[in-house]
Amino acid sequence: MSEPIVSVIIVNWNTREHLRRCLQSLTQRSTPCTLHLEIIVVDNASVDGSAEMVRCEFPHVRLIANDRNLGYAAANNQGAKIARGRYLLLLNPDTIVPNEAVVRLVEFAEFHPDAGIVAPKLVYPDGSLQPSVRSFPTPMALLFSALGLDRVFPQSRIFGRYRMTWFRYDQVAEVDQPMASALLVRKNAWEQIGGMDETMPIFFNDVDFCWRLKKAGWRIYFFPNATVIHHHGASTRLLGIGKALATHKGLLHFYDKNFRPLMPALLYWLLRSFISLGSQLRIAALLAANLLVSLRQKRGE
Repeated sequence: MSEPIVSVIIVNWNTREHLRRCLQSLTQRSTPCTLHLEIIVVDNASVDGSAEMVRCEFPHVRLIANDRNLGYAAANNQGAKIARGRYLLLLNPDTIVPNEAVVRLVEFAEFHPDAGIVAPKLVYPDGSLQPSVRSFPTPMALLFSALGLDRVFPQSRIFGRYRMTWFRYDQVAEVDQPMASALLVRKNAWEQIGGMDETMPIFFNDVDFCWRLKKAGWRIYFFPNATVIHHHGASTRLLGIGKALATHKGLLHFYDKNFRPLMPALLYWLLRSFISLGSQLRIAALLAANLLVSLRQKRGE
C-alpha cells in the first residue's frame, strides 16, 4: 500500500462512545475517500474501555495505549512520531468528519505551500456555527475581553480582538489560533518547530504551538469550505472546576514562556498579577454558581 497522505491523530481520554463515532465517520464512508488516510489513536490510560473498543472494532487503526495519562501535548507528539503522512490531522474524539472535509483541507494546503495549519469550520451537531477562532492572548486583547468590551462592541476589531467577535466564518482568512479540535498540520512544519511543548499544561499548549509556528514563518488559515462537526468539551467537561484551574495555569505558563522575555520585570509582575486576579475571580464565580445549583437541587428534593 502506498504511503498515506494524511495521518489522523486522535488523543483520547475516557470518551469511548464519541471516539467510536469519530472513527466510524473516518472509516465507514458512504462514498469512497480519494485520500489514503492513516488513523492513529493515542489513548491516555482511559478507564472506560476505549482502547479495548479500538482493538476490537477498528483493528486497522494504529493504537498507542498509554498506561498513564501523559497529557495532550505528549500524546500528540507520540502520534506524530510514528505518523507516515505528509500531513497530520489533529482531531478531538468528539468530532465527526464528513467525507469531503479532509480532501478539501488537503487541496487547500497543496495550493498554499506557506500554510503550516489549515483549520476547518466547526459546527455543533445541530448544524449551528461553533465560534472557533481567536487572536493570540496579548495583554490588551485579554484586558478588553475581561472588561466585557467585546460584548458591548462585538463588531470592533480592537475591543473584540481576543474572541474575534467580528470574524466572518464564511470567508478564507489568515488567523492566529483556531480551535485545535480539528487542525490539518503540514508535517514538515510540525517537525521544524519540534511538535508540541510537553511542559505546557493541557490548555494553551495548542496556542503555544500556533505561536511558535507563526514565529517560524508559517501561516495559519481558516478554511470554511471544509466543515467538521464538534460536540465540544467531551473530555474537558470531565474536569469540572479543574478546567478553570487548568486554564489559569496554562495561560500563566504561556505568558511566562512567551511574554516574560519581552517586558521589564516590574511590568511583567503587574501583568501576571492582573491575570491571576482575573482568573481567581472567574473561578470564584464558578464555585458560587455551582454551590447555588447544588442548593437549588437540595431544595427540590
